Amino acid sequence: MIHKILGTGIAVMLAGAAGTPCHAGESQNGTGETDGYRLVWQDLFDGTELNRNRWNVEVNGNGGGNAELQYYTDRECNVRVGDDGQGNGCLILTAIRENYQGKEFTSGRVTTQKLFAFKHGKIEAAIKMPSTANGLWPAFWMMGNDHKEVGWPKSGETDIVEMGHQNAFGPGTQDRYFNGAMHWGQGWPACSYAHDNTKSYSLQDGEFHIFTVIWDEDKVRMYVDLDKMPKQTPYFQMNITQDNPDDENSPGNYFHKENFILFNVAVGGNFPGIHNAAGITALNDENNHQASMYVNYVKVYQKGTGDESISMTVPGDDIEGSGVISPSLAGNLKIRIESGHANCEGADLKAYDASGRLMGAGRDTLDLSRMGRGLVILSARDDFGNKTVLKEML
Repeated sequence: MIHKILGTGIAVMLAGAAGTPCHAGESQNGTGETDGYRLVWQDLFDGTELNRNRWNVEVNGNGGGNAELQYYTDRECNVRVGDDGQGNGCLILTAIRENYQGKEFTSGRVTTQKLFAFKHGKIEAAIKMPSTANGLWPAFWMMGNDHKEVGWPKSGETDIVEMGHQNAFGPGTQDRYFNGAMHWGQGWPACSYAHDNTKSYSLQDGEFHIFTVIWDEDKVRMYVDLDKMPKQTPYFQMNITQDNPDDENSPGNYFHKENFILFNVAVGGNFPGIHNAAGITALNDENNHQASMYVNYVKVYQKGTGDESISMTVPGDDIEGSGVISPSLAGNLKIRIESGHANCEGADLKAYDASGRLMGAGRDTLDLSRMGRGLVILSARDDFGNKTVLKEML
């Protein structure tokens, strides 16, 4: 398994063997490290600010290609990390009815694009959904990390959970109706496969529900509350076997590359089928014209097989990054530098422990097998003076 950490002009490649896994707090375990999966990345949202080395905050009012009504902002009222009122640290995305930049609503959307992406594994998030009736459209999803280069739908899109669809309006099942979907292809109209579901219990009950995706070389499978019902069948499943590389409509040609993560709360648009502010009844006097989606955590697990990969980016010079490098790397970790400059021959590496003690130094490669689990500070400087500093937990 290859792990990449990209800094300004510097790519740090990490590879290692299996070791002792680490665990999150009991309240944030989810399905955990089961069936051979090891934790490789997570955000528990347990601080006071959103980690900008992991997350981009989108700012636009372009409607998301779906005629949505909101303006996504980088204001704290729309995007923040904080308490959900019950002692749980969360990413909080809030939709508000207000006039802003020519729109009648604002909201929040965050992504890990070019900051974190992965190929194959298990991803899950614990989400407390807002009441969507009617007009709110919260979502947890992924897209190919090459989206900026190739565009949609060539990038591929995996919608893990969306709520608020207009099909739930008639039967009044907005709190239980949800769907998973995948989109791909060379252009519009895209190839799509979606499967809607109606649960026997509410997913908008003020509690956290865990949405899990298991993604491997053969299939994408989606589950809800798998931690409580481990024997369930997936609510969405699609075959992505690469059995026809010459068929541009084959999903297997779009879903075997690194994907980034997205969370957002859209307002109106094609999904709920509401295209005017008067139809948005979910933001009303009772909730002070605002509603939030709470994300308690998001975690990515992998098994260490050869088809898996991860990339993480630390933007800028002398940035202190944070995150989880796979604990499976502890005890047998080697680092190799690849410079982003064509004329650069390498880079100097140094590693320090939490006390600042130098644990190793080298040119281009660095063996950290002497280091046990805990904090490691990695410093890499290439021949052009570009420097990246990372703080990581082994």
